Amino acid sequence: MSIIIKNAKQIEKMRASCQLVKQTFDLLENIIVPGVATKELDEIVVKFLKKNGARPSFKNYRGYPKSICTSINEVVIHGIPSPQRLEEGDIISIDIGAYKGGFHGDAARTFAVGKVSDEAQRLMDITKQSFFEGVKYAKVGEFLGNISGAIQDYVENQGYSVVRDFVGHGVGASLHEAPEVANFRDPKQGRGPRLSAGMTLAIEPMVNVGTHEVVILSDGWTVITKDKKLSAHYENTVLITSGEAEILTI
Repeated sequence: MSIIIKNAKQIEKMRASCQLVKQTFDLLENIIVPGVATKELDEIVVKFLKKNGARPSFKNYRGYPKSICTSINEVVIHGIPSPQRLEEGDIISIDIGAYKGGFHGDAARTFAVGKVSDEAQRLMDITKQSFFEGVKYAKVGEFLGNISGAIQDYVENQGYSVVRDFVGHGVGASLHEAPEVANFRDPKQGRGPRLSAGMTLAIEPMVNVGTHEVVILSDGWTVITKDKKLSAHYENTVLITSGEAEILTI
C-alpha cells in the first residue's frame, strides 16, 4: 500500500474534520467526572458530531460496536463504552475519530477522573510529552523511524514501556492508510520511508507503567496490559509540511 500525499484542497478538508475532533475533546473535558458512564460519553460525542455535519469514524469500523473508545486504567486501547461509571482516581483514555467532507480526523487523550495518584499523573504527562518528542522529527526528509525511535527513547528513559502490538498509521480519506507509525524501532521496517510534504500521520504513543505486553479480552476489542498496570494514550493527526509539522487536532 502506497503513502497518499494530500493536495491543498484535501488538507483543508482534513483540517475541518481534525478541528471537530479537537472541539469534541474540549466538550468532554468538563464532563469526565466521577459518576459519568462511558456510554453517556459515547452518546454525547455522537450527538455533537451529527450536529456539526460529521459522523463517528469508528462506528461499525471492522465491526466495532460503538462510536468512541473509552479505555480505563489498565485498558490500553479499544475499551468499549458501557454502563460502567467512572470512579474518583481513574484515568481514562478516549480515542475519537470524525469523518466529514470525505476525510477523517483522529486523536486520543488520557484524562484524570477527579484527583489521581502521582504515578497516574506522571504516566499521563510522560505519554503526552513522548508524542512531542517524536513530532520533532516529523519533517520533510527525515525518516519515519526517527519519530518512532524518539518516542521509544524518551519513554524508556523515564522508566516506562511502549506498546509494540499496536501502532499509529496514516490517515485521510481512509481511517487507516499507509504507513504504519510504530512507537519503537521496528527491525522489520528499518528506518522506514522518508517524510514528504502532504503526508498525514496519526502518531499515537501508548505507554505502560509496567511491561509492554498486552492481552486482548474475549470481546475481541478491549486491550489491557498483561500485568494489569496503568496505561495511557496520546494521539494527534499530524501534517508534514515544508517547515515544522502542523498538528491538525490541536
